[in-house]
Amino acid sequence: MKRRLWLAALLCLTACGGAPQKPADGTGSPKEATARERARIHTELGVSYYEAAKPAIALEELNESIRIDRSYAPAWGARALVYMDLGEDAKAEADFKQAMRVDPNDSDTKNNYGLFLCNRNRGKQGIGYFLEAIKNPLYETPDVAYKNAGLCARNMGDSKGAQDLFQRALRANPNQPQALYSMADLSFGRDDYAGGKQYLDRYMRAVPAPGPEALWLGARLERKLGDRTAMLSYGNQLRLRFPSAPETKAFMEGRFQ
Repeated sequence: MKRRLWLAALLCLTACGGAPQKPADGTGSPKEATARERARIHTELGVSYYEAAKPAIALEELNESIRIDRSYAPAWGARALVYMDLGEDAKAEADFKQAMRVDPNDSDTKNNYGLFLCNRNRGKQGIGYFLEAIKNPLYETPDVAYKNAGLCARNMGDSKGAQDLFQRALRANPNQPQALYSMADLSFGRDDYAGGKQYLDRYMRAVPAPGPEALWLGARLERKLGDRTAMLSYGNQLRLRFPSAPETKAFMEGRFQ
């Protein structure tokens, strides 16, 4: 799952951040435009090879993109994510920082760097980069950065801070799936079962195929609320769709705590 999330972020770097960047004087020669287009193509090829689980070839393409145009921020950001997935953290961090130097307004890279930091137990720094990403009024997905910041805060043990960030994500996008699920889970943890049900119901409407974690949370919420029929409905979905899941086994064995 984590690899797919990183890959989605990597793909967005080229799809969302690949527009040509003009020089400060507003001019751009045909030669410069051609170099930028070549850099974009090599970056997209690098992402495609990475998607095909060929990181070595992906790096060759991204290296070529950077050689052609060192000012093309998506190439640096994409290479950072490849290095990160390969466990070469020093190189990944250097490339993240270079991408942000080249394009200080690149909120996608700030969000991705925040994820990198949070996954390396540097959550406070990571949250700072998520919030920096949101400051850009042109950033199209502030709900994602708020949601990521909330997950980071929760992993640090800051449930109150996480709740505030998830609520901000939902103000930006009322159907933000992970924020809805996280609020339902947090509500369950503080014995607010009615509130948890409301959030989970919204999550179920936003996500057409919920996973076993959400179905298990639904069963536990309905049990606390005394609705046996709804609880059994969640249990039946677990048995039919996820017969081997740990959540299904817990349901079948009556381990609801």
